[in-house]
Order: sequence, then structure tokens, then C-alpha cells
Amino acid sequence: MLRNRLGIVLVTALAPAVWGSTYLVTTELLPPNRPLLAAVLRALPAGLLLIAITRRLPKGSWWWRSLVLGALNIGAFMALLFIAAYRLPGGVAATVGAVQPLIAAGLSAGLLGDRLSLRTLLSGIAGVIGVSLLVLRANAQLDALGVAAALGGAVVMATGVVLSKRWTSPAPLLATTGWQLTAGGLMLVPVALLVEGAPPSHLTGANLLGYAYLGLIGAAVSYALWFRGIRALPPTSVTFLGLLSPVVATALGWLVLGQDLSPVQGVGAVIVLGSLVAAQNQRPRTTAPESPLPPAGQPASAEAAATQQPVPEPTR
Repeated sequence: MLRNRLGIVLVTALAPAVWGSTYLVTTELLPPNRPLLAAVLRALPAGLLLIAITRRLPKGSWWWRSLVLGALNIGAFMALLFIAAYRLPGGVAATVGAVQPLIAAGLSAGLLGDRLSLRTLLSGIAGVIGVSLLVLRANAQLDALGVAAALGGAVVMATGVVLSKRWTSPAPLLATTGWQLTAGGLMLVPVALLVEGAPPSHLTGANLLGYAYLGLIGAAVSYALWFRGIRALPPTSVTFLGLLSPVVATALGWLVLGQDLSPVQGVGAVIVLGSLVAAQNQRPRTTAPESPLPPAGQPASAEAAATQQPVPEPTR
């Protein structure tokens, strides 16, 4: 059991590790000042590809659930991330976003009945401190709208993770992933056109390679791994793995771009890794329901019918 759990954690961790390479790919391969175009081309083609491969469309309530999850995990999250990135230094945005595990822990307690343990709380605080040491600079300036966007991004992503755990998809993992990527990508199209205008008339080979990497590896593969992890692990444990992204981004900047890496940043990376390891070591404890759960598909009341919590099967 422990080996199986460790394997799932390591495979799930590949997703935020891949997302940590987004900054390098964007700065080195993509056209400048087109982050929303990158978000659209990252999500929409990958989603349509997965739908074409699986040949599955949502049924019943999964039409609106896919829209909600696609907005939270993809569309709204990336739009808010774009606003935060443009109005804040990267270190500030990453530090504010590091509160996501704490938000997910609170939502899990309210929606899933998971207990908020002291270890989770301390690990979350340590994660924020570690990320701030890793990426925050002393001359960083705050912007109210940027901070609100970064915090909003953390909230919508944490909500998406927890709802993905609460709502059980009847379809295969790749189909569910495709639905969310497509829904989120479609929501981003009008935003990208409004903010950035029409796509560039000419794309280089490097541009196409960068977009292909973000779509195939950064979306289709990584989100499938992410949602698979949510199905098997507690939502809070999964969101802690997201702290790997700034660690990988900093490491790639040092290894590939020759950026300086200070001892303080090294300490921050160690704290981040320690916090996410501590979060994975704890076993999920769930508050016992006040009354026995009804058989699957048979809510005990009208209220339960509206907020029915299925067996964990989640689907960033």
C-alpha cells in the first residue's frame, strides 16, 4: 500500500514539475507578450485531441460540471494568473499562490469532511515561507489588483481540486481531462482576443515547438497525471505538490539560463520540499458522518441530492 501510494505521489508530482518549465519555454520559444494566446493554445487543442481519442462527450450533469471544473482548473485560473503575472513581480505572485494548499485544506474540511490537522497547517505555512525565500525579492512592489488576482487564482484552483474530488466522473480519465481542457480553452478565447488581439500572422519553428510542448506535455499529459492523482490522493496532498513548480522553475533558470542561485534560495527550496514531504506522510483522516451514507445514487434527502458526495474519484 505504501509503495503504491508513493508511486502515485511521484507520478502526480510530474505534473507541477512540467508546469515549472512553462516559464523557460515561454521566454525562450514563444512570441513575447502573448501569455493568453499561449494559454489558449495550451488548453484547447489538447482538450479537443483527448476528446477525439476517447470519443466521449459529457452526459447529463457532466455538461455543466465540466464547464465549472474547466473554468476553475483552466479558464479562470489561467486568466487570473495572467493578471497577477503582469501586475506583480513573479516572486510576489508565486508567494501569494503558495497559500493554495491551506485553502484546499479548509475547503476539504468543509466539503469533504477531512479534518484539518496541525501538521497540514504547519506544512502549509512552511510552504509559503519556503516559496517566499526561493523567489521573493526585497525590492518587490505590491499591487492590490495583482495580489487579489494571485489570491483568486489560488482560490479557484483549490476549489477546482476539491470539487474534482467530490464529483465522480463516469467517464475515463482522459475523456474527463479533455472536457475540462476544452471548456477552459473555449472560455479563454474571447479573453485572449479582447486583451491581445488577433494571433500573430507568422510563427517560427521555435514558436510552434513551444506551443506543441505546452499543449501535448504541459496540458494533455500533465493534467491527466494531475487529475489521476486527485482521484487517488487527498486533495490537500495533491495541492502541496503544486509547490514544486517554483522550485523547478528556479532550478531551470539556474541550470539553463545561468541565473544566480543564492544560499537563501537554496534554504527556501529545502523548506518547500520538506513541507510537501511532511504533507504526503500523513494519512487522511475523515470526520465520521452523523448518519450512515445511503447507497450510491440514492441521496437521503433533497438537500443530499443537491450536495451528494460520491466515493473519491477526482480529477489542477
